Amino acid sequence: MENVHLAVEEEDLYSGYNDYNPTFDSEELENDAGFQQAVRTSHGRRPPMTAKFPGTAIGGRPLVSSFGSRIPMASSMGRPMTGTVQEGAARPMTAVRAAGYSSSLMRGSTFDPLGQSKGPAPPLEAKNEDTAEEKIKILEKKVNDLIEESCMAQSIGAFQLALEKAKEAGRKERALIRQREASGNTEHINLDLTYSGEVIKQGSNMTTVAASISTQLHRQYEQRKTVLLNLANQYANNEMYPEALNSYHVIVKNKMFTNAGRLKVNMANIYFEQKNYPKAIKFYRMALDQISNVHKELRIKIMQNIGVVFVRLGQYSDAITSFEHIMTESPNIKTGFNLILCYYAVGDRERMKKAFQKLISVPLGIDDEDKYIPASDDPSSNMVTEAIKNDKLHQMERDLKVLAEKYIMTAAKLIAPAIETSFASGFDWCVDMVKCSQYVELANDLEINKAITYLRQKDFNQAVETLKTFEKKDSRVKSAAATNLSFLYFLEKDYDQADRYADLAMNADRYNPAALINKGNTLFVKKDYEKAAEFYKEALRNDSSCTEALFNLGLSYERLNRLEEGLDCFLKLHSILRSSAEVMYQLAHLYEQLGDPQQAIEWLMQVISATPTDPHVLAKLGKLHDDEGDKSQAFQYYSESFRYFPSNIDVIEWLGAYYIETQFCEKAIQYFERATLIQPNYVKWQLIVASCYRRSGNYQKALETYKEIHRRFPENVECLRFLVRLSTDMGLKEVQEYATKLKKVEKMKELREQRVKSGRENSARGRREGSTGSAGEYSGRSSSSSSKGERLSAKMRSLPGSNEPYEASSPKELDASYVDPLGPQMDRPKTGAKKPADDDDFADEDLGDELLPE
Repeated sequence: MENVHLAVEEEDLYSGYNDYNPTFDSEELENDAGFQQAVRTSHGRRPPMTAKFPGTAIGGRPLVSSFGSRIPMASSMGRPMTGTVQEGAARPMTAVRAAGYSSSLMRGSTFDPLGQSKGPAPPLEAKNEDTAEEKIKILEKKVNDLIEESCMAQSIGAFQLALEKAKEAGRKERALIRQREASGNTEHINLDLTYSGEVIKQGSNMTTVAASISTQLHRQYEQRKTVLLNLANQYANNEMYPEALNSYHVIVKNKMFTNAGRLKVNMANIYFEQKNYPKAIKFYRMALDQISNVHKELRIKIMQNIGVVFVRLGQYSDAITSFEHIMTESPNIKTGFNLILCYYAVGDRERMKKAFQKLISVPLGIDDEDKYIPASDDPSSNMVTEAIKNDKLHQMERDLKVLAEKYIMTAAKLIAPAIETSFASGFDWCVDMVKCSQYVELANDLEINKAITYLRQKDFNQAVETLKTFEKKDSRVKSAAATNLSFLYFLEKDYDQADRYADLAMNADRYNPAALINKGNTLFVKKDYEKAAEFYKEALRNDSSCTEALFNLGLSYERLNRLEEGLDCFLKLHSILRSSAEVMYQLAHLYEQLGDPQQAIEWLMQVISATPTDPHVLAKLGKLHDDEGDKSQAFQYYSESFRYFPSNIDVIEWLGAYYIETQFCEKAIQYFERATLIQPNYVKWQLIVASCYRRSGNYQKALETYKEIHRRFPENVECLRFLVRLSTDMGLKEVQEYATKLKKVEKMKELREQRVKSGRENSARGRREGSTGSAGEYSGRSSSSSSKGERLSAKMRSLPGSNEPYEASSPKELDASYVDPLGPQMDRPKTGAKKPADDDDFADEDLGDELLPE
């Protein structure tokens, strides 16, 4: 700087930068209170825009030295804040060279380092969407979007919508092909060119142009394959199997589609659904041949499908070959179970045993449950354990274990009667095998199933003995066995034993809802509804989804006449079991008791929608409509009930009475004749049949019916009265015979009534007086002799006198009146009554000549 001489008229703009300023002394920054305050706060983070410092130009740009060198700066922590620089302090440089600054610009020109004085920048070039490339890209995006929408619709079960989207994607894809062809671009779909591009792509000396063409063609071809594959899948989901097969054939026949052989599995599945099993096996085997051994799991699944198809064809030996290969290469629970089924079908006992042993030895790949139990007091590890206890992976493990236990239990119940001479010994063998496996806890369940098998064979004693062996085992099994025993005794109506074992089950496991329900049931049959309701409530507290407890609780409230609470129970149960006819019927019954027949009818209509052939529900609907005065609807429901169950006496009686009321007695006869078949010893129905014949004008048939009734019931007074009346009206000679019989029957009836009456009086007198000593005997003898004398004198008085002719005593007047069991007959309107001839008003008058005919 000493050797540089500036013009006199110019101002030294760079003077003062080499002077030492104590402000930049970093060694004393720790003792600088202002600097420490700025560091601790936001005071010095950004300098104000209006601050001016020495060495700063008018535009605010710091200047550089004449040599362009930068003055050394302190560290970021030690840099002085611009807001604290005092007047006269020099500012350090922040740039190596000035950006767009020259000293000449300071004289008469505006400082414009960014060139803003040149005006605004030209606008961006508008995107031209009319070009062929842009149209192709738009169509490609539409195709991809439609494929995604189709897949999303399939995932939510909307198969019809998914198919429509797939078809639309196919149409757009064909339009895309036409657009490429019309553009004249060499990148349009051309199978030969695409194949060539694939070959170039695989070569070692691939040029840039060939790689670009090959990549684009491959992308276009993969899109074509995706559209066809999605369309085929949606056809299959909608059970449009011919269309799906056609789409799959288009893909499979094209050699350029990679991994097209796997689609033959889909085609085989369609043939399986169509029950075309030979073709299904053919395509499964073709897929198996085209899949390499690297894909081991896929090959195993295809072989499993082949075995299932052989089972459907009844070719169990071929199915056994497939399943045995799978159990050797990659054993799994489902294949092991299918292998047991095949051995059971061919009746091979020894192989059934071996297959069962393989089944229970299949590794599930599930970790021990102990890892889900908190093992330490570390809160973080306990939180992790709680997080993974109910995650999806643990749920999948539980589902897999439940499935395995289900297959093992089913296989044991299936082969137990077949592998030994008796099913009991077969169950014992299965239990021994299970105890030696990883499914030890299933042994007790198998024992309980053994008892249930005894029940199915009606061997209750053996079932009870088997269940009683669990009384000394652990609480869970003991509670289950005691619950089953309680239920058995309840079915046998041994309510005391049922109550005892229900208590035993509750003591073993108080949280067992089935045990609480059994206890409540024993109290229910003893009509202790309050206590029964308490046990049902406790069962619901232990298991809120226990529908049996809720149903029985509603019945208990109904017996206690707490109809509103019972209605609430059944409404809750209906929200759980939407299609339960029993629940809806109970709701209808409660509404009927509450005096709301319309609601009862609505619920019964829902019952009919669930069980349209229930005759009792139809009869109930008929009764409700009859009570409401709607005879036509009542007749319809009663007729439907009679059609499904023609032996209901109440329905038969209502239908017969309906036809009699509507004056169609001949139609009522068929219903009452059926009633006579159901209750042949009930004379009422036969009398009604005869009365229907009489009312319909068929007197001869009515007379024959009455005679048949008299033959079967000779002491029936009403039948004899009808016979007397009919014989009199028809002028038959049997009138006197029936009259005599009627008189005898009435006399016998009168004597019988007197005997019953006197017997009642004597028994009452005997209870009042009692028998005491000889005085009683003497009085008895005297009364006996006196009664004998009275009878003799009466007999003498009945004889005729000596001067009177001998004749029979005057007969009692015969009572031939009768009461029609169908009620009084309606009087016929007299519309054509004819006057007697002697009642002529013109009898005493002479007719004039003018009234005579000419």
